[in-house]
Amino acid sequence: MRFFGTTWVDHTGHYGLRRAGLAAGALAAAVAACLVLRFAFQGLRIANTGGIVNGLVIVMFAVCSALACRKTWEGFQRRPDDPAREDSLRSLKAIGFIGSLLAYGARCLTEAPGEKLHRAEYEAALARYEKRRGSRTGNPAARKKPKRGK
Repeated sequence: MRFFGTTWVDHTGHYGLRRAGLAAGALAAAVAACLVLRFAFQGLRIANTGGIVNGLVIVMFAVCSALACRKTWEGFQRRPDDPAREDSLRSLKAIGFIGSLLAYGARCLTEAPGEKLHRAEYEAALARYEKRRGSRTGNPAARKKPKRGK
């Protein structure tokens, strides 16, 4: 929601263009990250580290990217049940950053990432506010003070 400000509420202020731009940017960043990882993998090949190490690196990035993609996608739909667990997965998401970028880019194609979650929270807060405001009986300062007995 960082790049959208409050435009996600009523979809104003070039909301669609921002979404398209962020989707393209996230997908371009994912492609650039894949190229960087390819160069790193070529460095491992040049170093003759062996087939096992090369295979482990590929499996590590694939698994971490898949988990990061899933966790990022879930983060757009609901708040985490255990924030401490999410903090412990931060390093996994950093390693699987390509999966996070892909999830962000794909989510931008349908809505602003996290818009559905923020909209539900916003509407619940608005309903609570209206309920609180509706139960008020007016300005307490304008009430007449009871007279003291003579």
